[in-house]
Amino acid sequence: MSTHDEHSSFIKTPQQLIVVVLLSFLVPIIGILLLVTLVLNKPSADPAALSPEAVTARIQPVGRVEFGAAGGAATGPRSGEEIVKSACLACHQAGVANAPKIGDKAAWAPRIRIGLKGMLADAIKGINAMPPRGGVADLSDDELARAIVYMANQSGGSLKEPAAPAAKK
Repeated sequence: MSTHDEHSSFIKTPQQLIVVVLLSFLVPIIGILLLVTLVLNKPSADPAALSPEAVTARIQPVGRVEFGAAGGAATGPRSGEEIVKSACLACHQAGVANAPKIGDKAAWAPRIRIGLKGMLADAIKGINAMPPRGGVADLSDDELARAIVYMANQSGGSLKEPAAPAAKK
């Protein structure tokens, strides 16, 4: 059985007594000072926070949606190789949806026989799973023709690339 003296205190030494007495005075004084500071200090706003520039900066939109071509405008007509690399390779490199693979002479032979005008007409309106203009709506007829000539010539054809259009004055 433990012996517990009901009349004993948790303060056993004089140092503990001094600490308890000091804390019993300091804790209420610090609490009173904090309350007085809270009551007497008026909240103040930054005077510049209501300026039109600051308000505009706070309420500006997070993002913006822009319609149009991605990036800057093209500096001129694109080459057939550029167009093929950016748009046509997605299907014509792997033969997606029976698209003739670039370099497959047997698949391109019947298309080369119909000539550039026939292939261009099919490409403009779209054929089978290929969307009109290969899915690149901003391609001019000349750019589309250059892309067709590039792919056909890589696949055994010897088509002549169309001349660049004359610059308008």
